[in-house]
Parts: sequence; C-alpha cells; structure tokens
Amino acid sequence: MNQASHSPVGFFDSGMGGISVLREAVRQLPHENFIYFGDSYNAPYGIKSHEEVLQLSKKATSLLLRQGAKAIVIACNTATGAAANTLRRIYPQLPIIGIEPAVKPAVLRHPGGRIVVMATPRALQEEKLLRLLAQFDDKAEVFRLPCGGLMEFVERGELDGNRLNRYLHQRFDPLFDRPVDAVVLGCTHYPFLKKAIAKVAGPQAEIIDGNAGTVRELKRRLQCENLLSDSDQPGQVIFQNSSPDPAYIARSEMLFHLPE
Repeated sequence: MNQASHSPVGFFDSGMGGISVLREAVRQLPHENFIYFGDSYNAPYGIKSHEEVLQLSKKATSLLLRQGAKAIVIACNTATGAAANTLRRIYPQLPIIGIEPAVKPAVLRHPGGRIVVMATPRALQEEKLLRLLAQFDDKAEVFRLPCGGLMEFVERGELDGNRLNRYLHQRFDPLFDRPVDAVVLGCTHYPFLKKAIAKVAGPQAEIIDGNAGTVRELKRRLQCENLLSDSDQPGQVIFQNSSPDPAYIARSEMLFHLPE
C-alpha cells in the first residue's frame, strides 16, 4: 500500500467559489481525500493587491501542508495569477495546480467570435491572464469584463433573484449591442451562477468554465508522482474556513451538494 496516496489533496480559495472545482474533482477522482480551505475572512481577493494575495496564498498553502496535503489546487483565478509561480519555487517537489480561464477552448469553439471573459478586477490585471489573452488577439474579439462584487453573491448563498439579475444586466447590457458567442467564467465562484448568467447572456452564448481541465491536470500530476489513491472506497471531504462564523461551513456543504 502506498501510504502517501491516501494523503489528502488540499484546495484553497478566497472563499467558497473553489467548491465548484472540488465538485468536479470528486467526480473525476472519487477515491481521493480532500481538504477544502475557504479564506472567507479575507475575501474577496479580487480587490486586494498582488502582494496581499501572495501572502494569503502562502499562508493557506502552509496550513494545508501541515495537515499532510500531497498536492495543492489553487482553486482561485486571482490567487493563481498572484502566487502559483512563487509557490512552485518554494515547494519544487509539490504538485501545485492552478486555474486558467478557458479562453483557448472558447476561441477554438468560436473562431472569430465575440467572447467575454468575466473575472475579478485583480485577476484581469494579472500578467498571466494578459499573456493568455494576447495569444488570441487575432483569432477572436475578446472582451475583459471586471465583476467586482459578484463573488459575494455566492458567499451569501444568493444564487438567483432580482438583485443578482440587476447586477448582471448592469455588467452585460453595454456589451450586447451585438450577440456574444461565449462567456468565459474566469472566477471559480461564477459556475454557481451559471443559470443566472446564461439567462442574461442569451441563448446564443455558450457559458464555459475551466474546471474539468483543471481536474484533468490534477489527475495527471498525481499519476506522474505515483500519488493517486489506490483505495476502492469513496474519499472523504473536509471543509475548513478562516471565518469563525459556522454559517460558512454550512454554506460550503450546501454548495457542494447543490444539484446540477
């Protein structure tokens, strides 16, 4: 038996958005154990400085490693842009998987189309994302849409309703002088709002997130390092949160078990 294979995979996010990635991980890797740390006390990351996000990401990674994590998933676009490269330098032997907005799949499916990339203001300023977008300058019309305040709807468990609908219309309506072909969800909170976003974006717009690709990369890395669980039993998921308010754990469980 490979003892290391039974160690948990650590996930962290600025709050509860990364649970959308965790749900996909449990689907693809049902025998793995997971620890999910939501840093709701310090949320949102998307309006903080690069250095603040880096320090919070270091702290979250250290917390998960003290609990025996065999790999780390940075389940946050903002933290990936600010901290992934630094964390990989600090922990060169540790599989560290970040998040990348699914811009490439969107462009490949809609060449020459109009594509909106929704993300936090900080994530849209990160050099990593700007380099990614530059690769597709001549292949599609890509718009960056800063959505400060949107992740808080998920943190509150407010996944539909008039207030969310008004917020989305305020952001989207200026772009909809012509139809949009695809909307890329560049924050892990946003998949929980997919139905509301689709309603505002219109039936012609494909809503795309990168969660499945992220988990495929996690699986590949675990296989390469001989760290995949060899158990035939369902894995365990543990939720932790930096906020002392127990409502965050209850809401995390609710989002995790949300029907598709």
